[in-house]
Amino acid sequence: MRKTEDTNDKSTALDEMNALDIVTLMNEEDHTVPRAITPCLPLIAEAAETIVSRFEQGGRVFTAGAGTSGRIAVLDAAELPPTFSIDESRWTGLIAGGYDAMWTPLEENEDDREKIVAELKAQSFSKDDVLIGVTASGSTPYVLGALSYAKQLGAASVSISCNADTEAGKLSDIAIEVQTGPEIIRGSTRLKAGTAQKMILNMLSTTAMVRLGRVYQNEMVNMRLLNQKLAGRAVTILMNTTGLSQDEALQALKESGNDIKAAIFMVLTSGTLEDARRCLSHENGHLKKAIQYHRKGF
Repeated sequence: MRKTEDTNDKSTALDEMNALDIVTLMNEEDHTVPRAITPCLPLIAEAAETIVSRFEQGGRVFTAGAGTSGRIAVLDAAELPPTFSIDESRWTGLIAGGYDAMWTPLEENEDDREKIVAELKAQSFSKDDVLIGVTASGSTPYVLGALSYAKQLGAASVSISCNADTEAGKLSDIAIEVQTGPEIIRGSTRLKAGTAQKMILNMLSTTAMVRLGRVYQNEMVNMRLLNQKLAGRAVTILMNTTGLSQDEALQALKESGNDIKAAIFMVLTSGTLEDARRCLSHENGHLKKAIQYHRKGF
């Protein structure tokens, strides 16, 4: 039997507990999630580097899941374009049941192995891409169909599950199997398992974006200035990374055409906007490398 379906002995009297006892137990159980992920860190890092390699060669990332797993995968994918300015087509979240399944329980769709293959074909999924299958049980047919198709094409594949020796893991190049154990409500993997999946997807996408040069120091220099909050954050980023005053940062942003990377480059190198664009292009958008390239006299 899958551990995620086992009974949690700590919660067999859950329906007799008061609110404070329930939230205390949930908090204690949630504390076990990071420790459960720790043994998987080398595999998570390997998966992130695989994504970087494929991304640099023009490949894309597709995450696929059903129910909670699918919603978490779609959420992670949706947050990457505004944070890192990647094209939405480069990292796509797919959920069993499609768009409506984000808002409405359509759990019956998780048994459809063919639907996900049709969706991937419609996206022209190829051997150059990466498939991340997200399934707490490790046996969701929708995800297994995706992983099987990726394997058939020779695409890179990663599975994220919360049991050991899963079917998903057997179909994957990299099997991330984090042992979160029984939930306080038996089988309700929206709890610890869902938390673990969210943490791992955060690690994969964030690490990949950092390695791809979408971050300078620890700042979101690739973000899109879509609202006042983000425009204000851009000014703060410039102040933090260059030592400029607020007024100077505003002026630098204006001179760069609201390009945060170019503004930082221009301030730190005394280069022109043309220099910034040339060096950033040469280093595939990696700001620190672009600055180093310019300082070498190029």
